Amino acid sequence: MLDNSVLEQEPRDKEVSSAYSLIVKQVGALIEDEHDLIANLANVSAVLFNNLDDVNWAGFYLFKEGELVLGPFQGQAACIRIPMNKGVCGTAAFKKEAVLVDNVHEFSGHIACDAASNSEIVIPIIVEQKLIGVLDIDSPRYSRFNLDDLNALSRIVKLIEENITQGKPLL
Repeated sequence: MLDNSVLEQEPRDKEVSSAYSLIVKQVGALIEDEHDLIANLANVSAVLFNNLDDVNWAGFYLFKEGELVLGPFQGQAACIRIPMNKGVCGTAAFKKEAVLVDNVHEFSGHIACDAASNSEIVIPIIVEQKLIGVLDIDSPRYSRFNLDDLNALSRIVKLIEENITQGKPLL
């Protein structure tokens, strides 16, 4: 579920693409030989939070007992539990598809965990057609995220999914 304005955006400059390339490589190297899900998600959230511009929250919610439960993250304290199909995270999880929101205050059912957040991107983590959780990144800047972000962050989620498949961790 993408805002139409996101689909119309021009790609960012090569410097941003290069930065994402380095982030993807760093994440791959960090999680390659480790199969503890929580340890990997903690490192990934730290890498994203410390290397992306204009981000005030980066982390994960894990799917447990029919709802999303707060996982490893960087940023302000966050909502602990999010019902399926509620807010941006619950919507992405329920639909099992990425959601980019230019203005979270206009998103129906938005859950305001941090009043400073104005835009958001959420990408579900799915292994063998089973929802594992979501990657959630917030920004204080409106329209912060575009298709370049979606593509690069989807590559990171893919690395996490492949790592889970190889390690078969217990959730």
